[in-house]
Amino acid sequence: MSDTITYQYNKSSALNKANSLDELFLAKYSEVQKKNSSCFFWGRLTDPYTTARCLLALSNVVQSSFSLSPFQLALLKDPIVTAGNEKIRFEGFSHCAGVYARVDVLGDGHDGEFLENGTTNVDFNQPMLSALSGIRKNENVLLSIGQKEVGLHRENEKVIERKVPLPVKWIKGLTSVQMFLSESEKVHSFNRLQALQLFKSIPAGKPKTDYYLLVRGGKPIFSPVKSNDAITIGGIHRLKLIEPLLAMADELRVFPHTTMQATTWQVYIGAIRFTLSLSRDAWRGFSGEGAALESLIEDVPDQWVELVDNYSYANQEFNATLLAVNEGLDLKKVENITGRLSAIGLLGYDLDENNFFYRRLPFKLSRIMSLNPRLKDAEKLLAEGKVKIIAKHDNKVEAQVEGSGVKHIVILNGDKEQCTCTWFSKNQGERGVCKHILAVKKLILN
Repeated sequence: MSDTITYQYNKSSALNKANSLDELFLAKYSEVQKKNSSCFFWGRLTDPYTTARCLLALSNVVQSSFSLSPFQLALLKDPIVTAGNEKIRFEGFSHCAGVYARVDVLGDGHDGEFLENGTTNVDFNQPMLSALSGIRKNENVLLSIGQKEVGLHRENEKVIERKVPLPVKWIKGLTSVQMFLSESEKVHSFNRLQALQLFKSIPAGKPKTDYYLLVRGGKPIFSPVKSNDAITIGGIHRLKLIEPLLAMADELRVFPHTTMQATTWQVYIGAIRFTLSLSRDAWRGFSGEGAALESLIEDVPDQWVELVDNYSYANQEFNATLLAVNEGLDLKKVENITGRLSAIGLLGYDLDENNFFYRRLPFKLSRIMSLNPRLKDAEKLLAEGKVKIIAKHDNKVEAQVEGSGVKHIVILNGDKEQCTCTWFSKNQGERGVCKHILAVKKLILN
């Protein structure tokens, strides 16, 4: 037996110059080898009844729509299934991509073996929905998750759902919703009785105005009247999607986004956790929010992104701060890498663990530009020389960007940004920055 170990490096070490600083990124030997196992998980569900009820609620989300036509309702109904780090996660969006739902089967919710971590995308057809509806308490139910299928096995019945293509719109939605989740914090926690009473105050029909979550005298209520400490909820009727789960709930937690661009509601039932995120308004889909655009402005070497992808694959989670400290990297640079991994669907966010988790989706860096047309348009403006810096003093920058028959003025003043274009006037930065601001920021940084 030889005492010699041979190390092979896929990449060379690199010394890069950025912002007048030298950054040394050392190549490291890694034993991480991504496998292509046909089976990710096989085992028994310890609480199949609750798991089934939550999966049916998820199915109701992906079959619902709050802003699309009947023709569009026939599209996009495929749950994403991820097995890894002792957890099984099912994710999906409403047809309009304005509602995101996830079922997390935690460690005590299964008794099986993770043969390999991985992600697949299947379509829950009627046979699967019927099987889930028929599951009884204390029934013996096995779940299998593979590269090309998901199977439910109960008594003499076996239902298999095959892998289907992952809609591009969903990858765009995954990008924004995870960024919103990472910027959300828990504000309220309610027990089962409080949650049931709260949902009784949801108005009938489809209100066109905002509602607000208030707590008065220890009692939570939804009100059309705003107060200083209220949580803003647009399209409150969408919350009814989780109402069937509340009778079984141990707890309901509410996580608003820091600027109220989304609200997230988590239902806890034993070892099962159901997450529902609502976009700011019923007509707004997460796929068009542009939440990750800021983190994509500064160029990051593909080598770095690939190394962090391997790191995330090996650990099945990604903590940007911890990685920056351990590797001696600039936190801003790591946040940019986080944005890139999120932009191609590789990272999700777990609010309870305050960490990103890993999805093993097809890894294509080129997908970033194709999924972010505003970023692509900004690159085009720069390539065509249509961006000009007029004045620059301290933290204030004034620039001129040529548009279609008009010249837009962009002003960056510290954290404040302005543009004379229609997009900025309409959204005031709430749905991500416009292509003109992106182009100016990219020109300054690079």
